[in-house]
Amino acid sequence: MTEPRTLPPFASDNYAPAHPDVLAAVAAANDGYAVAYGDDPWTARLDARVREVFGAGALAFPVLNGTGANVVSLTALSPRWGGVVVSDVAHVNTDENGAPERVGGLKLLACPSVDGRITPDDVARWAGQRDDVHRAHPAVLSLTQSTELGTVYPLEELRTLTHVAHDLGMAVHVDGSRLANAAATLGCSLRDLTTDAGVDVVSLGAAKNGGMLGEAVLVLGPDAAPDAASGRAREAAAAAVPFLRKATMQLASKTRFVSAQLLALLGEPDDAEPLWHRNAARANAMAARLRAGLEALAGSDGDGVRVTRPTEANAVFATLPRPAADRLRAVARFYDWADGETPDRVEVRLMCAWDTAPGTVDAFVAAAADALT
Repeated sequence: MTEPRTLPPFASDNYAPAHPDVLAAVAAANDGYAVAYGDDPWTARLDARVREVFGAGALAFPVLNGTGANVVSLTALSPRWGGVVVSDVAHVNTDENGAPERVGGLKLLACPSVDGRITPDDVARWAGQRDDVHRAHPAVLSLTQSTELGTVYPLEELRTLTHVAHDLGMAVHVDGSRLANAAATLGCSLRDLTTDAGVDVVSLGAAKNGGMLGEAVLVLGPDAAPDAASGRAREAAAAAVPFLRKATMQLASKTRFVSAQLLALLGEPDDAEPLWHRNAARANAMAARLRAGLEALAGSDGDGVRVTRPTEANAVFATLPRPAADRLRAVARFYDWADGETPDRVEVRLMCAWDTAPGTVDAFVAAAADALT
């Protein structure tokens, strides 16, 4: 039997507990009877709050998990013969067991990425296949914000990507499981990153940012669409999502408990800093602190820690000797990501969460120093 680890995990922000305010909101929703399947006061308030945050006409459809949100979103935006352009490291491509393809019947069209991001040229290269009956029809561009490698798409870059996609007749989806972290990094609103950037449908994350269970599919307002094609895509998605949510087993009978969590995270209109932002900013700050601590362990002979990727949200990627990684793993759980620069080194991913404490980060860095010796 292995000894218990002495520090909280850095394996995933999914490991973190639910925020007390989220739990309190769920407890408050557990008040008597309420109509099932979303026809309840909490979901009605969520609809109103989503319109305040994301713009007039935006629609919220609570679902049970992130994979479900992505499958419902992409299926609603694509015809049966459609394809979805994604990054090669996108969660929908690598970590959802082919759910968009198995359940949604879609073809994922993966593009090689740099630090998790794809470029306008990566999107434009699919233009020649739009009228080829022998190929999957590129119908949707799906972006992850923040990316699986802990980077973010800056606002101007995001706007350019959506513009290129719309010019090609493609709808734009954002996998926003860590959308809050990206917004906190960029110092912008959730609307800036979605509606105002030309995004059509969002998988809005909650579980990685203090939620307990559940996410949401957001169809952004047709009136705010950047062009007629985008408006049509949003209208079609708004009509399709209610049926797809049920058909893909993502409609919770007691939807009020999912809606209550999302309401707690989105906060009230007069909140100076809503919970989603407080949680994400804390996680991002701890990742920056962790990166700084690990960079100090680089060493002069190249045998220390090497931070390998930009730290723009709540993830730190680094390589270190495999024996040191194994010793460090006995202190706090984390995942190997890839092979290192040489066979005796490994790249690891370290995730910070809304409740990661400065003392935990500092203790992990100290343990890493010990592991290297």
